[in-house]
Amino acid sequence: MTRRAVIVDVVRSAFGRGRPGGALSAWHPVDLYAHVLQALLARTGVDPGLVEDVITGCVIQVAEQSGNIGRQAALAAGLPESTPAVTLDRKCGSAQQALDFAAQGIIVGAYDCVIAGGVEMMSLVPMKINRMGKDNEGPMFHARYPEGLVRQGISAELIAARWKISRDEMDAFALASHRRAVAAEAVAARSIAPLGEATKDEGPRRDTSLEKLASLKPAFVDEAAAARFPQISWSVTAGNSSQVTDGASAVLIAEESFALKHGLKPRAAVTHFAVAGDDPVMMLTAIMPVTRKLLSRSGLRIEDIDAFEVNEAFASVVLAWMREFRPDPARVNPYGGAIALGHPVGASGGRLTANLLAYLEETGGRYGLQTMCESGGMANATLIERL
Repeated sequence: MTRRAVIVDVVRSAFGRGRPGGALSAWHPVDLYAHVLQALLARTGVDPGLVEDVITGCVIQVAEQSGNIGRQAALAAGLPESTPAVTLDRKCGSAQQALDFAAQGIIVGAYDCVIAGGVEMMSLVPMKINRMGKDNEGPMFHARYPEGLVRQGISAELIAARWKISRDEMDAFALASHRRAVAAEAVAARSIAPLGEATKDEGPRRDTSLEKLASLKPAFVDEAAAARFPQISWSVTAGNSSQVTDGASAVLIAEESFALKHGLKPRAAVTHFAVAGDDPVMMLTAIMPVTRKLLSRSGLRIEDIDAFEVNEAFASVVLAWMREFRPDPARVNPYGGAIALGHPVGASGGRLTANLLAYLEETGGRYGLQTMCESGGMANATLIERL
């Protein structure tokens, strides 16, 4: 019998600004994720004893997010003590990788029912706090890359230069992200589990404009990088970059016949997966080879895909991807992306899945593709089919 992995439901928190005073900043990340797990169990009605694993993405696994946060949150959510959990780090693609690993495990028969999710509390556990020493790369790495890697903002500048993407294009893309997110608040609300007063995403700005975006200064100007990369025009700003954010997400994945047997209604099948690496200096370009790999494996063309979620780490990243593949722009991040909604790095994959599935259901589309660039020059991609 052919086994098929299906998405039963997707639940996430509202996304709060990742700074003190943000909508979620008073929450412990274990409790935040546990709340989302509880909401997923309640919405689906699945017997918690049927969940065979909780696969969790989390990038900064120190302090309050240390010690296998997936296990801690599963226990906090009331799942049986017999339910194991694992926490993984594939940088920004961590929650999406959790989804892929869960679906792959179901397809090969290792599981029948799994929760895949992610959490990141960036107001409490900020980026780079896990780098206790000055050098986390080592002599052999430096021998291969003697000039060193760069910050992601510099990589975003290099992408803008290579694909000849202007500041005006990036700002226009950022404005569209905010407008789409604001227009889709009712759609987003369907997947959000309210948490106190945090009932909707905090990031979208109703009052932004091209003029306001144009007034922002470049965020990553660096004299050493300018000397090394004279092609950079310094056009990446806070306004056309993703927001630092708190949030959590969770997806219930099951084998199709198992789901039907237990009264669980599948919404989509997870059909194909791919991972890829690329130049770690350019860093954010692996979404190109991973998309090609996924299309090749599925036998589909870009024109066959009804919707795309390409993570808006920076506007230049998505615009470069669009230059390469020429999709219908209206089908790329139709409900806004991380520039407006924010990017809690360990959890964003679930938000992409939620938006992708919602758009397919709204429009009657069949196939959806999501892809996520990642630190170190990596990316993953996932194809879902609406049922």
